[in-house]
Order: sequence, then C-alpha cells, then structure tokens
Amino acid sequence: MRNINISSGEYYHVYNRGNDKQKIFLDERDWVRFLFCILYFQSPLTFINLSRPVSNFVKHSVFNIGKKMVGDIHNQRTVQLNCFCLMPNHFHLLIYQKTEAGIAQYLQRVLNSYTKYFNTKYNRSGHLFQGPYRAVHISDNNQLLYTSAYLHRNPMEIKNWQNKEDRYPWSSYQDYLNLDKNRWGLLLDQKIIAEQFTDGGNYHQWVKTSGAKDPDYLESLL
Repeated sequence: MRNINISSGEYYHVYNRGNDKQKIFLDERDWVRFLFCILYFQSPLTFINLSRPVSNFVKHSVFNIGKKMVGDIHNQRTVQLNCFCLMPNHFHLLIYQKTEAGIAQYLQRVLNSYTKYFNTKYNRSGHLFQGPYRAVHISDNNQLLYTSAYLHRNPMEIKNWQNKEDRYPWSSYQDYLNLDKNRWGLLLDQKIIAEQFTDGGNYHQWVKTSGAKDPDYLESLL
C-alpha cells in the first residue's frame, strides 16, 4: 500500500532497502544491472536481452545503446529521472512523474526485473526489498535542492568514500559537476536543479556546505 498519493507533474523522493537490511548488490554486475533498469525503464519500451548491455558496461563502462533507442525512451518517458544514488543495501531516486501512475509502473518494473535477476543468480526466492517502496512528495524548491544534496552526500556513509562522494560511480553526483560530460545524456534530466547554479563547481560547493543529512521526513534506512 502506497504511503501517499502520487500526482503527475510533481517531484518525489523514492527509496527502498533490502529485506532485513540485507545487501542488494553483491558484485559489480549487480550494481550495473540495477543502474541499467533505473535509466532505461523510464519508458514502456522493452529490451530483449539485458545481459548484453550490462556485459558491455562491465567491460567498457558504456551500455552501448543506440541514439535512436535513447531518443525513443526520452520521448516516451512516463517518469523523468533527476538524481539517483545506489547504496549497498538501499537506493534513492529523485523522480518527476510525467503521466498518471508513471512512478508506480516504473518502480514495479525496475524492482520486479531486478528481483527476478537477483533471485535467479543467487538461487534464492522471496522478497528482495523491504515492502513497497516509499515516496516523499517534494513540496517546494528548497526541498528539491536539499533532497538532491542529501542523495549525493549519501556515499559519505561508506568508509572508503568519505569526502569523495563526487567520484562515487553509483550516483548522479559526478554528472552534475560537468554537464557536458553527463554519462547518461537524455536519460538524466538535471535542468531543474543545475540551472539554479552558475556551474558544476558552484553546485559542488553548495552540496558540501548544505549540511544535508537525513531529511526530517525520512525514516532511517540504516
């Protein structure tokens, strides 16, 4: 059961964690697989063989999906991905809903696909995630900016990534520091946040000094 009503034309902070706080990523391929899902499932378009682009990314750091397919996904999006951060036992997404039930359909597809993959790979069954995903409505611009900072600062919880959050490969932080080198092109929409700063360095400095920790509306995931 969803904790709030989700409306089109609004931004939401969406998150979930592993059942019993278990890790949801056990090797590099797992991280890449989930990353592919959150990027490429923004539209109803389907992929026949997800293992091929995932393998390509593991080897070459690119999914090698053609520009036409990326353009088609962008044009048919039901949601718009603005920020993301994947952590060992949970994930955070900042999403804009474009069409009715877009977020519900998107998350159902992402989580079902990844759970099926994970259970098959590790010979397990049952729920991977702890209940339904949670969603928090972003009510104003201050909350939007604060949430983006919170997501991008999240890796500071990981010992080896303290003070190096801007280089963490499993978040969108580095894609905000140089918009010309956004790794995901049309599939990551930064404009609503990035246009409020003079450049990536200005955004980086703001995130570092924002003091963003657990938002007071967020139940702890740890």
